[in-house]
Amino acid sequence: MKKESILFIINPISGVGKQKSVEQAIDKILDLSLFDYEVIYTEYAHHATLISYQAAIKGVDIVVAVGGDGSINDCVRGLINTNVTLGIIPAGSGNGLARTLNIPLKIEDAIELLNKGKRIAIDTMKINNKIYASIAGIGFDALIASEFRKTKTRGFNKYMQLILQHYPFYEEKKYRIEYDEGVLETSALFICFANSTQFGFNTIVAPSAKVDDGYIQVSVVKKVPIIMLPWTVQLLFFKNFDKSVYVNTFKTKKVKVINNDSLLVNLDGESLEMEKELNISVNHKSLNVIIPNNDEERKKQNWHNLLNQSFLPIRNQE
Repeated sequence: MKKESILFIINPISGVGKQKSVEQAIDKILDLSLFDYEVIYTEYAHHATLISYQAAIKGVDIVVAVGGDGSINDCVRGLINTNVTLGIIPAGSGNGLARTLNIPLKIEDAIELLNKGKRIAIDTMKINNKIYASIAGIGFDALIASEFRKTKTRGFNKYMQLILQHYPFYEEKKYRIEYDEGVLETSALFICFANSTQFGFNTIVAPSAKVDDGYIQVSVVKKVPIIMLPWTVQLLFFKNFDKSVYVNTFKTKKVKVINNDSLLVNLDGESLEMEKELNISVNHKSLNVIIPNNDEERKKQNWHNLLNQSFLPIRNQE
C-alpha cells in the first residue's frame, strides 16, 4: 500500500508552548508504515497559508496544523476546496475548533488520531474577503480578542481578567442585521457568527452550531447586568447559553451586518479592523478534516477535553 504524505506546519510561538515537544512525539507515535512526513516551522504571520497552498499544489495528502485557532485558520485558507485533508494538533490557548471536533488536547493523542481517525468534510465561513473555520465575533468579543493578543500572559485566567476589567465600562453598539428570514435592528454587547460551538476554553457560545450543516449560527448577545453575570457564565459552560433571555440565536445561510462605528472583528482569536458592512456566508463542506473515528470515542474525548482545562478550578496556562 502506498504511503500517504503528511506535512506538519508548526507555529513556534503559538499558545502555551506545547508545540515544542511535537517533533519527538511524531517520531514516537506516527505510524510510519502508513505515512511519510515533513515538518516546517512558520517564520512570519500567515506564513502557514502559503505553505498549505504550496502543499496542495504538490499533492500532499494531509496538512497538520500545530497551533491554536489562528494557526488552523491560516492552514484552512490554503486548503479549502482542495483534496488535501487537514489534521489538527491543538497547541493554542483556547483551541475552540479542536474542542468542537473532539480532537484530543494532548499532543500524543492528537498524533495517534492521525493514525486511526476518520475523514469528513466540514463547512468554512467567509466574512468579506476573510476565510475562517470556527467563529467570528464583533463588539465586546472583538475588543477582548484585541486586548488578549497584546498580552504576554496566555491562558483562561488572563482572558477572564480582561473581561472583568472592560465589561463594566463597555456600552452596547447598534447593529442592522439582514439575514435569510428578514431584518433585525438591535443593540448588542457582541454578535458572533459561528461554524463551531465555542470561542475556546469550553465557552459554548453557540451550542446549536454544526460544522457541516451549511448554516451560520448567529448569536446576538445583550449586555447582562453585573448581578446576573455569574448565572450567565454558568450557562456558557453548560451548553445552555442560548437559553438566556439576553441571547437571541438563529441560523442562516448568509448575513449582512451594518454598524456606524468602525468594526473590530475577532476572527478565531485574531483581531482585525474591517469594514462597517460585513457580509458573512457559508462554504458548504469545503474542507476535509480528520476527527475521532466513532461516536463513543468522541464522547470520551470531549469529556477528557473538559477535564483537561476545566474552569473549576481555573488553571493558569502560562
